[in-house]
Amino acid sequence: MISTSDFKKGVLIELDNAPCIIETLQVQTPSARGASTLYKIRVRNLKSGQRIDKSFRGGDVLPEPDFEKKGIQFLYKDGDNFYFMDLADYNQFSIPDTQLKEEAGYLHEDLEGIKSLIYNGEVIGIEIPTSVDIEVEECPPPGMSKSATPRPKEAKLKTGKVVLVPDYIDQGELIRVDTRTGEFVSRAGK
Repeated sequence: MISTSDFKKGVLIELDNAPCIIETLQVQTPSARGASTLYKIRVRNLKSGQRIDKSFRGGDVLPEPDFEKKGIQFLYKDGDNFYFMDLADYNQFSIPDTQLKEEAGYLHEDLEGIKSLIYNGEVIGIEIPTSVDIEVEECPPPGMSKSATPRPKEAKLKTGKVVLVPDYIDQGELIRVDTRTGEFVSRAGK
């Protein structure tokens, strides 16, 4: 069982007999004595992709989904499907890109630490690391900002995702990106 005090972004819960992941959390602490804390969450149903808003009182408990996580490796994307390999038994499987909207911009062949989310024997999604190292494919050269204070610039990563980076980042560099926010973290070592 998962208590409301355990709620945070990325926690897996079972809601209406479906596996869900918490995307946003807002906690309202009461001003009156005796009132309970209110937890407002937005979850994404991992099977249907639907987003649902729910509210819970402090102390409420929810069932923990019966999940299994297995280490996998991203192989390639072909058309509308992403292909992966189970690192334990080397079986290959695909997941449609409609199920991987959030994660797709970070998937590349060298990415380590990916896990498949298995619910009732069926792969319903993946879990990626909180930060990933990705090469910058296109961006304006450093020093192009004409202002006294450096401004961020857009950089297209080799996965096609566009992120804001500091002005000193150049094409071909390896950068670290936070997968929860989509923001630049730092340069990454090769």
